[in-house]
Amino acid sequence: MTGFFSLLLWGAGIACFVSYGLIPDPENLYLGIVLCCVVWITGCFSYLQNRKSDNMMNEFKAMRPPKVKVIRDGVQALVDSASVTIGDLVVLEQGDLVPADIRVLECSPNMCVDNSSLTGESEPQKRKNECTHDDVLETANLCFFGTQVPEGSCKGVVVKIGDDTVIGRIASLALTTETEQTPINREIEHFIRIISAIAIVLGVSFFAASLARGQDPIVSLVFMIGIIVANVPEGLLATVTVCLTLTAKRMYTKKVMVKNLEGVETLGSTSCICSDKTGTLTQNIMTVAQVVYADKDDQLQIQDAASSFTKGIRTYDSASPAFHRLLICSTLCNTCYFEKYYEDEESGKRVLLPFKKIREQGDGTSIEEIVWTPIGNASE
Repeated sequence: MTGFFSLLLWGAGIACFVSYGLIPDPENLYLGIVLCCVVWITGCFSYLQNRKSDNMMNEFKAMRPPKVKVIRDGVQALVDSASVTIGDLVVLEQGDLVPADIRVLECSPNMCVDNSSLTGESEPQKRKNECTHDDVLETANLCFFGTQVPEGSCKGVVVKIGDDTVIGRIASLALTTETEQTPINREIEHFIRIISAIAIVLGVSFFAASLARGQDPIVSLVFMIGIIVANVPEGLLATVTVCLTLTAKRMYTKKVMVKNLEGVETLGSTSCICSDKTGTLTQNIMTVAQVVYADKDDQLQIQDAASSFTKGIRTYDSASPAFHRLLICSTLCNTCYFEKYYEDEESGKRVLLPFKKIREQGDGTSIEEIVWTPIGNASE
């Protein structure tokens, strides 16, 4: 509501109220109320749309674990992640989130980290207590804030915290990027400047001509305000905002989140998008799409599992003895487990989550989605 065009409409609305104060004509009062309502309503449209995407820092907060195991004065304790500082000795185990940039001092042979949130690497990266590369992102003795430990355990010393971490510097760069005007913004601003100049020149000219002819100054001033307000396209802001909002809503149904309404027009002229795959176009989640087991005649059969790839349709026989043996092997050979609770920020209590829920997909089909969070390497 503070853009150049919005300020112009605010000025026109105030001018109408001034005209009503000078000469109590109800039409000026109604016009001023309408102009102010137009700016307020379109501002609400923009706010509601932009609020959905202005949460980058909240997403980074989700990378921070609620509690961390640290060793202080030779005693291991569970402390809040916000209190971790440089020099703390941190203990990481399978399923933990890394609370800061940490240099590994000692670790188990199978210690690895999931750097997909940082580098996009889908495979867990092995870690050890030796420096293997001059580049901090490539060396094997560093664990970075926001990454996860899918398997193994280690002890390490905190070397960077907060904005000084690698992900913190990336966040700072993303938040300090200069905002450039979109093409539609530049065109509208150019158009409004021309209209404003014409309106002001016409208003002042008629005001001067009216005074030269001996008209009452108050009547001449109200006439000048009327000419300026009449040249302001008060419907343009509402029309553009509504059109962009409707387009953003249609894109949202296609799983596209619009960060800025004006970006909708720019996206329409895009011919090529270069993007990373893992974590951007895909979720870096391993999903069982098919299972293979022997039927009654000991013939191997490929059956579909309920997943997004099969639109939630499963064809395997859950009562088959061979399927049961496959299920037992998969369970026993996997060391990951489910996190069944989440911590309520208001009450501070741990609340039990439902095991699964029904999720609507983009093509209109429904699928069951597991709500419990897998801790560890669920794909091993």
